[in-house]
Amino acid sequence: MDLMILITEDITTLLIKIIEFTYVRQKILIQNIKSIHSPGFVPKDLELDEFCDLLNDAIDEHIQSRQAILRDTENINFRISSGLQAKSVVDEFARQLLEENRDEYFRSQVNKLFENSLNQRMAAELLKIKQEGTTFNN
Repeated sequence: MDLMILITEDITTLLIKIIEFTYVRQKILIQNIKSIHSPGFVPKDLELDEFCDLLNDAIDEHIQSRQAILRDTENINFRISSGLQAKSVVDEFARQLLEENRDEYFRSQVNKLFENSLNQRMAAELLKIKQEGTTFNN
């Protein structure tokens, strides 16, 4: 596995990575909902906590040195040329919920999709403000 480090001096890159991550996650969550009645289907998700930890570390680094450092992990790769690549993993909690209560599983997936959409919209709005040069500090 080729783990890389992406170093950027601009918070714009972090916002773009959030948008890319939420886009990939949105497709996975929609598939989880569409496949609710498919025999043998196993719900998946992205490593959300891992991604948040990576972003928090990059933001902390940016505050200290004015450089955001994004480190690749086994599940998340920050590629400049091809964009973010995130590996989906089995969502054990969702799998169990799907087996026990399909209605609750469906509600859970819709809530995740809603939260994901809010995160995506927030990052997009912040990026828009940043690009317009409005008072939004690096």
